[in-house]
Amino acid sequence: MFVRTESFKEFIRFYPIVSFLVGLHFFLWLLMDFLQLGFAVDLKEWGIGMNALILNGEYWRLVTPIFLHGDFTHALFNSFSLVLFGPALEQMLGKGKFVVMYLFAGIVGNLGTFIVNPDAYYWHLGASGAIFGIFGVYLFMIMNRKHLIDTANSQIILAIFAIGLFMTFARPNINIFGHLFGLIGGFAIAPVILKNARRFSLWQVRTRHSRSDSDDISFDPNRWQKRKYGRKNTGKYILWGIIIFLALFALVNRM
Repeated sequence: MFVRTESFKEFIRFYPIVSFLVGLHFFLWLLMDFLQLGFAVDLKEWGIGMNALILNGEYWRLVTPIFLHGDFTHALFNSFSLVLFGPALEQMLGKGKFVVMYLFAGIVGNLGTFIVNPDAYYWHLGASGAIFGIFGVYLFMIMNRKHLIDTANSQIILAIFAIGLFMTFARPNINIFGHLFGLIGGFAIAPVILKNARRFSLWQVRTRHSRSDSDDISFDPNRWQKRKYGRKNTGKYILWGIIIFLALFALVNRM
């Protein structure tokens, strides 16, 4: 579920929303920070979240920070987290519901920052609130939709949630309210978007996309065998656990 085995071309075909968001992160970074084009730098200033400006009626700043990042490393690790945890949820919800969830969680994170943070000149940017919203949906699954996620993946989510929550409060310069309210936003919208959701299956994703290809391309259902994750794959889980831990550590450290 969280171990990516798709090729690059498959990933883009199977998960177009996650692919678009990751591409957008780096495209905006390229224009705003690397090339530092005048209009792009102005656009970044126009989009950064700042409480005083939101209070003055610039409400778009509750949305635009979701897509902006401070530097390349910030964009890289937010995108890495999205690539790990977003695809399964996009497949389970469908493109439309995933977009609604992602934007809702990100906006709730920014709105919570605006309402609760007392510093009128506090500024923030990054997709972390929306990504924590993804965790919120998974937590709702674990608590209320156990048929949608197996025990092994539930344990991964709970471990990452515990680490992320700890580092949110332990590390300096973190938008704590953005993380917490993003998490709450994802959890709150989960009952609505998980209606009729199905358990993630890479085999089903490949089957559906293969059927959409031209008629002269045949599909062999035995081409891809379902992977079994038992005791023999404990090392793989440990390895991915370490990778995810490092990604999350960098994620909250760069906020």
